[in-house]
Amino acid sequence: MSVLRPFKATDLFKFNNVNLDIWTETYGISFYLTYLSRWPDLCSVQEAPSGRMMGYIIGKAEGDGIEHHGHVTAITVAPEYRRLGLARKMMNLLELISDDVYKGFFVDLYVRCTNDLAINMYEGFGYSVYRRVEQYYGSLGLGKAAKDEEDAFDMRKPLSRDPHRRSVRTNGRGIIINAREAP
Repeated sequence: MSVLRPFKATDLFKFNNVNLDIWTETYGISFYLTYLSRWPDLCSVQEAPSGRMMGYIIGKAEGDGIEHHGHVTAITVAPEYRRLGLARKMMNLLELISDDVYKGFFVDLYVRCTNDLAINMYEGFGYSVYRRVEQYYGSLGLGKAAKDEEDAFDMRKPLSRDPHRRSVRTNGRGIIINAREAP
């Protein structure tokens, strides 16, 4: 059993077991604090009965007009707690708040094109590839001239304000943009 609760600033002292994963993007403390102060309702923690952090999600609301949406900036679950449905619970909450509170048209996220496990998980949650963003991520090692070299899929899931599913496309893997063109 676990508890899904709001992410608190003091959780930053307890999330090393979650962040020590090759696929998890990590940020500076000021980055997390900005999210917690601007979009606290889109930041959650999954916590074990012992108080140990099992996973977290941080998100934001962004965009204008029909591009207004919720964005998953980071979601991660500690390796020992994976395959328990925790990511789905955190995503469901972010999607609900993006829909009901922020009135977004869709939720989006970026995922490394090489992270097949995560891509399959997101597809199982109802997300689809909207486009490929070239050179979005830095490499997991040192790439050519130390440049960003790994592509990302921009994956999206329509919300209730998008009943005609304009925020998704069937040929997203074939649409390629440069990282400078992505928000």
